[in-house]
Parts: sequence; structure tokens; C-alpha cells
Amino acid sequence: MRKLFGTDGIRGVANIYPMTTEIAMQVGRAIAFIVKNRSGRHSIVIGKDTRQSGYMLENALAAGICSMGVDVLLVGPLPTPGIAFITTSMRADAGVVISASHNPFQDNGIKIFSSDGFKLPDELEADIEELIFSQKMAALRPVAEEVGKAKRIEDSRGRYIVFLKNIFPKKQSLDGLHIVLDCANGATYGVAPYVFEELGAKVTPLSISPDGKNINHNCGALHPEAMAEKVKATGADIGIALDGDGDRLIVCDEKGRVVDGDHLMAICAKDLMKKRKLKKKTLVSTVMSNMGLEVAMKRMGGKMVRTQVGDRYVVEEMRKKGYSFGGEQSGHLVFLDHITTGDGNLAALCLLSIMRKRNKPMSELAEVMESFPQVLKNVRTSGKIDVNLVPDFQETVSKMEKKLGKKGRILVRPSGTEPVIRVMVEGESEELITRMADELGGMIAKAKLV
Repeated sequence: MRKLFGTDGIRGVANIYPMTTEIAMQVGRAIAFIVKNRSGRHSIVIGKDTRQSGYMLENALAAGICSMGVDVLLVGPLPTPGIAFITTSMRADAGVVISASHNPFQDNGIKIFSSDGFKLPDELEADIEELIFSQKMAALRPVAEEVGKAKRIEDSRGRYIVFLKNIFPKKQSLDGLHIVLDCANGATYGVAPYVFEELGAKVTPLSISPDGKNINHNCGALHPEAMAEKVKATGADIGIALDGDGDRLIVCDEKGRVVDGDHLMAICAKDLMKKRKLKKKTLVSTVMSNMGLEVAMKRMGGKMVRTQVGDRYVVEEMRKKGYSFGGEQSGHLVFLDHITTGDGNLAALCLLSIMRKRNKPMSELAEVMESFPQVLKNVRTSGKIDVNLVPDFQETVSKMEKKLGKKGRILVRPSGTEPVIRVMVEGESEELITRMADELGGMIAKAKLV
């Protein structure tokens, strides 16, 4: 059983176990212990989003790392993919992101990248937990000049902005394009507006005034309604919504209709197929992606493979099998030929390049796939519930699956980032799948198993 790490690092309410300064310091010590496997000085990058609790966790992590004789490079608020980029470009031994991504401001988290910019595999996370709880590091205390030091990298935003702009084709520009840009009061507020403006777009920015508490609050990729309304009110060409740590992208078309990650993957996969850059003609997504995406990929002459939920598992499958593109319905899009993790800004630039090249509005591009009706119900729990122990639950699911046949599916899984059981039902009849999701959610809500 994992003690600290979930599907995307360590996450919880800030200042309550496990997201305490004590644990953060021990995590810093453990990471530093693991990277000290070669001679010379070592360094670890630390970045964060805009949450108020980021300050205390940043200092605790830095103290732990320095106490093991490793130097710290502080980059401040920067999108998660930006921290992965800085880690590799500065040849650091690891990168640490302090962020709870799309969660509310009172939560926070710790995600770790290795020196190659990829998230740590389960085995290394298990090693970190073992180091923390076994007390193996207790006696290891460098002294004098062997203690680590910390310094701030002042131009980290500029470096990342230049990297993103270089992704956009040199022969194209965004001149004449009007973009409504929602930065979720998160880590992209000091990056995204400059990227799109410097490439020529007219940008109407939203949610670019973080105060430590308003990250993701009724804005960003999880709440694109305000962005969509602004697009309609201003007559903009497209709306771009990023999440708190900048690794997700959700857009809306020029009519204010929201376009989710599945449709974005279909658009980008089709373009990559035409350029013969979709390796093995395969898109990697998760069990949450709509069946319509599979249908669209088959129609294009490609295929889709699924992984468990979490962009890290998408990336692991891509690396293992030699694929180049994948993502999640939630808006994580991973272009492995460009970067090692999901990047909302980079994905938006790839999408805008397709719009420019094909000279078509987003509404027309989004027609590349048709979604099956899908209902997602989140059932909040007071603790860990094993749905297999809910009376008659599996029997009910089996009967429903038989009724849906090959034109539908049911997925029930615990969230890896919050105390929630997610019930997803997909099929041809929205009325039917809504009834099914409500029934299954009700059974879980009534269960007293903790």
C-alpha cells in the first residue's frame, strides 16, 4: 500500500498530513539522497503554482534538499511543464513541482521529475516512501561546505516563453487572431499572455491576478463557462482555458461551445497522421476517453490504446511502445516529440497552427469526431470505499453492461487525487445512462464502508 503518493504525486489539504512541512522536508531529503549517485555538486529545481501554501512547502523542501548536500534552484511560479523543461535544460538532477493542479486553493501537492524531465515511475516513488519511513537518512548530515545552498533563477519564465515560441512554425503567425485566454489565476499568468501576444494574437486575458486563494476558482480548464461567454461577447476566434499548473487545455470555438480534450486529441492526431508524424498511427489515451474518439481514429486509419487514468501512465505507455502523441479527456495533451509531459500552452500552439494551416474555424475542426453520450458522477466519500463490498453493486453493474452491449460501457474507479469515487457511464441513450449513473452513485453514497 502506498503511504504518500497517488496517481499524480503527493496531494492533500495543505498543513494537514501528508501535505505538511515535516513531510515536505523529508521528501526533499529523500530526493536528494537518491540523486547523489555521482561525483560533484548536485542540484534540484523547485517550482510552484500560485497557492498561498506554496511558500511554506517550498522552504521546507529546500531545507530538506540542502540538508543532504544538494543545491536548490528556485524558479518560483511556473507551469508544471515549464519546470520539467527547466530541469532538463539546466541539467539538474531532478525537478519538484509544488501544486495541486486543478484542485481548490486549500489543497497542495508535490510532483517530482527526474533529470530527463519525466515523472518518476511508481518504483522510485516507493523508494522515496521507504527512505522516509525507515529512518535510513537520519544519520546522514553533511556539514561545513558540504551543505547545499539555494539560489533563485530569475529568468526561468523567459526561458520557457522562448521554448514555447520556438515550437510554433516559423512561417506562421497569429496576426489577426483574437484569443480569449483564461489562466485560472494559476502558474501560467506570467507566461501564456506573453506567448500568444508575441506571436501576433490579440489577447483578452481572464484570471491573471492570483492572490494565493483564487486559483481555479470558477475559472480555468475546469470552469470554462466564463471564457465561453467572453468569446461570444467579444466575437473572439477561440477561447483557451488552462488549469492551475498549466498542464491542461480546454478550448471553446468561435460560437462559445466548449471543446474537450478528446476532440482536441482527434484534431491533433488527424494533423499528425497527415504529416506522417503520428508514430505507429496510434493515439494513447485513458479509460475515461469517449468511445467516439476510438471511432474517429479508426476512420482516419489509425488506432487508440487506453491506459489507466493519469497522464503519467499515458506517457509511460508512449515511451514503452514508441508512440509520439497521447492525452486525456481532461485536457492533458502530450506531444512527446516536443516535451516530456502535458503542456497546455504547447498544446494550444499546436492547435492554433492547425487552424492557421487549414484556414478553418475551431467549430469545423471539432467535427472530426462525434461523442457518444457520457455521464460522469463524482461521489464524495469520507474515506476509502471498496465498491466491491457495496451490497449487490457488481451484480447491478453486470446487468447494466449487458443492457448497454457493445455500444456502451461503465467505469467505476476511485480518484487518485481526492476522496471521490468516479462513476462513468457511456452509451447511445443519454436518458438511460443518466439513470444508470444515478443508481450506481446512490448505491455508493449509501454504503457505510470506510
